[in-house]
Amino acid sequence: MGCIQDKCCGNYPKSEDGEKRELLSKYSGHGKHILTDRSLDIVQVPSHNFRLEYSVLTQRGYYPDTPGKDNQDSFCIRSHIQGNPNVHFFGVFDGHGQFGTECAKFVSDRLVEVLSSNSSLIDDPVKSYNAAFFRVNEELHDSEIDDTMSGTTAITVLVIGDKLYVANVGDSRAVVAVKEGNRILAEDLSHDQTPFRKDECERVKLCGARVLTVDQVEGLTDPGIQSWGDEETEGNDPPRLWVQNGMYPGTAFTRSVGDSTAEKIGVVAVPEVSTVQLTPENPFFVISSDGVFEFLSSQAVVNMVSKYSDPRDACSAIAGESYKLWLDHENRTDDITIIVVHVKDLPHLGTASPNGITGIIGSEESMKGKLSSNMYLTPSERSDMFQSVQSEPDVHSFQHPLGTV
Repeated sequence: MGCIQDKCCGNYPKSEDGEKRELLSKYSGHGKHILTDRSLDIVQVPSHNFRLEYSVLTQRGYYPDTPGKDNQDSFCIRSHIQGNPNVHFFGVFDGHGQFGTECAKFVSDRLVEVLSSNSSLIDDPVKSYNAAFFRVNEELHDSEIDDTMSGTTAITVLVIGDKLYVANVGDSRAVVAVKEGNRILAEDLSHDQTPFRKDECERVKLCGARVLTVDQVEGLTDPGIQSWGDEETEGNDPPRLWVQNGMYPGTAFTRSVGDSTAEKIGVVAVPEVSTVQLTPENPFFVISSDGVFEFLSSQAVVNMVSKYSDPRDACSAIAGESYKLWLDHENRTDDITIIVVHVKDLPHLGTASPNGITGIIGSEESMKGKLSSNMYLTPSERSDMFQSVQSEPDVHSFQHPLGTV
């Protein structure tokens, strides 16, 4: 979900049934494999003797009211960071607002460059991530792009050997598959940063934000009700952020890059970073904009990917199902971008442990002493721990403590 200017709250005219059928025909597959012209790329990770096979699909949404609207999603895939064959970067950026396309492109280009130029990247990826987001956010503010009411979310995965460092700002998502017996389970590597999250809701309120749905702002429902359920049940009129005496900016997320107006009420560019040890029980991971996860759960996405040996087919299948569900519920669709990465031939080690998320960090200082190993926990226990170590950034954390690199 984006900001009030271009997502979720528009009244889109009903399209003709023929238009819907044509759109669904374009994106829905009916066979076991779906042909696609998207490329399949392979990169080796020699330090641990495995490879990554991946594909990406990005597609403009269906906007009958604004047929010329750009695809505001962007992505970046960069292998051999700093010339190191064991370091690779994957990122999806979902722009919003009038200049969302420009914001997403700017951040997708600059973030990987800033990370690559940091000599501490391999030794301290978390600190490097924080510094990179801070710097790129400042650069976007200082650029020729008007980010007053525009910006982008960012979900990125940095592969260093057999570890994943996942940095999230906003409401796009990364998910890893976990084999458990005959089942393949979805484990979220990021948690959507929206007012539905109690910790994020309280944080932005302390920064001066009003948190209300559109109906509450317009006086149709009681603004005193500050419990909104969850995104699955309340996604049509989500809680949003507003300045105290105005009807803006209306963001449905609590963190982003850009959005200089929303930044004043707590919409910060400080990433939450999780660290994941890959094992042979992790056959793939997925990175996607929220156009996919609006109507598909993480488990549904993992179930779909697991049906295809080729990530190109998986991307096409997810796109088709996403578009179908959007049109089942609304008269338009969002832009969608999907990266599917298969982990191939990661060797079993004598002391290999189940997959574990070792921590999630919102601001480095706030998380000292809170990280602990969970490598021998069950998936449900790991999920509980993941929830328990959500970041507790300072309410003024957009004044980043790490400075520039």
